[in-house]
Amino acid sequence: MPHHFLTGAELSAAELGALLDRALELKAAPLSSRALAGDSVALIFQKPSTRTRVSFEVGIYELGGHAVVLRSDELQLSRGEALRDTALVLSRHVAAIAMRTGPDATLEELASYSTVPVINMLTALHHPCQALADLLTLREAYGSLAGLRVAYVGDGNNVARSLALLGGLAGMHVAVASPQGYALRQGDLALPAGASGSVSLHTEPREAVAGAAAVYTDVWVSMGDETTAEERRAALAGYRLDDALLDAAAPGAFAMHDLPAHPGEEISAELLYGPRQRIWDQAENRRHAQKALLELLVAPA
Repeated sequence: MPHHFLTGAELSAAELGALLDRALELKAAPLSSRALAGDSVALIFQKPSTRTRVSFEVGIYELGGHAVVLRSDELQLSRGEALRDTALVLSRHVAAIAMRTGPDATLEELASYSTVPVINMLTALHHPCQALADLLTLREAYGSLAGLRVAYVGDGNNVARSLALLGGLAGMHVAVASPQGYALRQGDLALPAGASGSVSLHTEPREAVAGAAAVYTDVWVSMGDETTAEERRAALAGYRLDDALLDAAAPGAFAMHDLPAHPGEEISAELLYGPRQRIWDQAENRRHAQKALLELLVAPA
């Protein structure tokens, strides 16, 4: 059976640690691996993308492979072809399939019929490739993730969920602060077997950020939430990440954001473009972490 990467829970704690170690090696020597030489990887985009598309395409190239980018309107899926048929056909041509879509059930169905690894490039509930880049960024800054406290402030969305899941697996404590109606569910606190970290839910941002080595936020209005945009902005107005909130974290703490950002809304422009953030490192680290993931799934040692 192929080794899929749908939520991140498919990894053991040891595999996650080794993946991050390998990502650091690949960042130091970007062209040192030819793990995908002669292979192609299908990238299916049913939702818009900047960082995901660029980081995957460039990363696959650096590994010696070829990225086959497929937009939803270019596939027969748009004309009613069964997802099962698409999975079976692509599996005959490529070494892996990555998909950026809406419902998690769509990705799960694709994976159930694929005979090659399937990677989640974003779904409604999970964004595990982003979480890998987040952990890599924290590893670069602090050396070890064990016992590290990281706060997430804002909407309890797919980014928060993946950060909690993979952060807990890595041994971190992830504190998530969200207003009522926008919090992660209690079930999101169930960490994979072998996880040594923990997750806590809060309603007060300053309570979550106390002692945190980094403070993370995301947009208030994600793709698909446009019809409730004003309601969301009103509910999340007290969860803006700015210098004052970062000052309430541990000394030397920095801001994180998965992008795209709306300066002046969920994060201040001063933090987004200033010296107290590692946001642009996160964006670059998507490529290095995903290269290590592709090596693990497609060309394991």
